[in-house]
Amino acid sequence: MPVISPSFDLLCIGEPLGEFNATRGEPGTFQFGHGGDTSNCAVAAARQGARVAYAGALGDDAAGRAFRTLWAREGVDDSHVATHPSAPTGLYFVDHGPSGHVFSYARAGSAASLYGPRDLPREAIAAAKVIQASGISQAISASACDAVFEAFELARGAGVLTAYDTNLRLKLWPLTRARAIIEAACAMADIVLPGLDDAILLTGLQQPDAIADHYLAKGAKVVALTLGHEGSLVATPERRERLVPIAVEAIDATGAGDCYDGAFLAEFIRSGDAFAAGAYANVAAALSTQGYGAVAPLPSRAVVEARMAQDFAGTSR
Repeated sequence: MPVISPSFDLLCIGEPLGEFNATRGEPGTFQFGHGGDTSNCAVAAARQGARVAYAGALGDDAAGRAFRTLWAREGVDDSHVATHPSAPTGLYFVDHGPSGHVFSYARAGSAASLYGPRDLPREAIAAAKVIQASGISQAISASACDAVFEAFELARGAGVLTAYDTNLRLKLWPLTRARAIIEAACAMADIVLPGLDDAILLTGLQQPDAIADHYLAKGAKVVALTLGHEGSLVATPERRERLVPIAVEAIDATGAGDCYDGAFLAEFIRSGDAFAAGAYANVAAALSTQGYGAVAPLPSRAVVEARMAQDFAGTSR
């Protein structure tokens, strides 16, 4: 039987969201952009040179058409994204308060929330190198939750790697249910990409090393735990390393975790080295905080490599 080469490096599954981000100028002024954690991840990975596709659903509306335009510009294949004839594309609003950014959502009954296992692009899943989804991909509805589980099952059966960001949104579901679903998804993930604050709530553990041990014990081959301004911890069953961040003047961290995911996965697919991928993703994520919105500030590979050459000249990195 002939060997089928992968069609894509990365296939992301989830919920695109139109973004209205408050600028720090005139009060009540919002700038339209693109969001949704897995879509941000897809664009971030594409900007690092990965071959990326997206699976999900959009509404037949201005926001949905804006995503088609974005993905076409960024080189993200959208041939596995359906257009729902009546359900809308979800939206969210970002405001900036003294404690950081504040999110408000208008996503009930969205096209993405109606997505289910029957809609999965099975051949594309089997032909990718990595399938990526998140806690938000599963929190928006029972059918979307089941779609992620089935996609991961299909991927594992085809020898395709699975990657999962635990992204916890308690406005979408109670913590007890989130813990059960996310734990089950992590048990099916080869690469687990948690954030520290979410992981503390999900696992009840406080220390990064203990959190890494928790997900490794569930079967993960790689855990890349983001630590905010302290960088990240990357762990495998054989090794672990704290990876320091770079210094930037951060403006808006809206999509920084998603940028980390996309940059990490793109570099891991390229190099096969989880620790090099973590160092690379640290830089990309930090650079992404230097502008407003989730997508516009996502850096390209050239920008990330230039900053790494500047900050890590003469080091092993």
